Amino acid sequence: MQKYDAIYCRQSVDRVDSISIESQIEYCQYETRGGAYKTFTDKGYSGKNVDRPQFQIMMEAIRRGEVNRVIVYKLDRISRSVMDFMNLFTEFQQYGVEFVSCTEKFDTSSPMGRAMLKIIVVFAELERETIQQRVMDAYMSRSRKGFYMGGRIPYGYKLEPFTIEGKKTAHYAIISEEAEVVKLIFSMYAQPQTSYGDIVRYLIENGITNSRTKDGAWDRCRIADMVKNPVYVKADLDVYRFYKDQGTNLHNSPEDYIGTNGCYLYSDKDAGRKSVHLEGQHVVLAPHDGIVPSDIWLRARLKCLNNKQVARPLKGHNTWLVGKVKCGKCGYALTIRKCKLKTRIIRYFICSRRMQTNRCEGVGGINADAFEACILEEMVEHVKEFETLTQPQINHENPKIHEINVKLEQITAEIDKLVAKVSDANDVLMEYINKRIKELDAQASIYRQQLSELSPLENSEKPDVEQLKDYMAHWDELDIDSKREVVDYLILEIKATEGSYEIKWRI
Repeated sequence: MQKYDAIYCRQSVDRVDSISIESQIEYCQYETRGGAYKTFTDKGYSGKNVDRPQFQIMMEAIRRGEVNRVIVYKLDRISRSVMDFMNLFTEFQQYGVEFVSCTEKFDTSSPMGRAMLKIIVVFAELERETIQQRVMDAYMSRSRKGFYMGGRIPYGYKLEPFTIEGKKTAHYAIISEEAEVVKLIFSMYAQPQTSYGDIVRYLIENGITNSRTKDGAWDRCRIADMVKNPVYVKADLDVYRFYKDQGTNLHNSPEDYIGTNGCYLYSDKDAGRKSVHLEGQHVVLAPHDGIVPSDIWLRARLKCLNNKQVARPLKGHNTWLVGKVKCGKCGYALTIRKCKLKTRIIRYFICSRRMQTNRCEGVGGINADAFEACILEEMVEHVKEFETLTQPQINHENPKIHEINVKLEQITAEIDKLVAKVSDANDVLMEYINKRIKELDAQASIYRQQLSELSPLENSEKPDVEQLKDYMAHWDELDIDSKREVVDYLILEIKATEGSYEIKWRI
């Protein structure tokens, strides 16, 4: 049986700067010196592994003893993996097959040639990993600027050409008929007793088909994916706060959340697409318009989170006084902690500064259950003084109120960064941190006062005092979000120490 040379060529991507299959064959033919040869070509395959059809056919021919030499244009055409190439080279030697690279001249029959070959393979693998990293970096950079990164187009949208920073991309455009169905789905799921199954049944019974499936059918998984997707929300500051509370990485400033754009949610490589937790994931404002108002979207999204027993709870779900209680000595926020005492779980408030550095002599620990009971009693007594209450609910349509809320979020973000530096701070830096936090807290108090003054002017509706009293009479039956809403009506801030507290009322 006459042996022949095997010319192997591979091209992963057809680019201007890459050498074509035809050019590779032409280079390799010169090495045959007019002898017999066969070509094996794989186009559109990466060199990171050996799962390539023509390559495997060539290897079968080698194992049958038909091949004299394997000729390639360049070493990385056959493999970019050190492990794979070493296994291949061992097999080549086993069947007496020589290896020839047209552009990297070495003799595999000598020890020096084999050593050089291994060095080249190492650098080929390094190049592959460098390319992978560059691709990943480019992907992350473009995704965080709002570029369209591919994937299934969400129900309710179509894809249209778009330009960002002078570069061509695409964005979602609303399909009005489908958008109405999206609003219906979110409005239904935002109701406490409505399940995914209820929505599917309603859509089927009313002849509302899904234009994105062949049979027009809906299913629970598709509805669930829609509810979790921030692409639909008209993202405002409430959405910003929601993701911030969840520990999500936000790549836009609070002032960008103006209640019009949807959002993209990206997971890190290790998080996985089906990750329940939002902590560590990335949210970017998208260039398209949202469909669902933020209040409805948040009710649906929070319900979805709370339905997952393994989901990371909101920070505010440890107490309905979250964000309201400050240390009466240093002005730092009180944070809540838990400890197990025999068979009971005890919650207590502690000064965040004391917890971090032990430099505050104020709050060392306030029993949360007892403190909440005292505040509830104060709220009940305070409401008795009114026949009607002016509702201090923030109207986000007012640009001034939106501006103040943005400033409050910026202050909170700056305080968080300062507190994170406390553990490594020396005395000089600590003095600066204390001074700056006091300044920020004082400014935040002014902004909150401005909100309390502006909000009643923007709202002519007055809440039913009797209903508010009824809420507090049935306090234990309310969910924590409802409790927080009642507190927001009444209280601006609470200054507390272990022996006393002072409530600053909103009304």
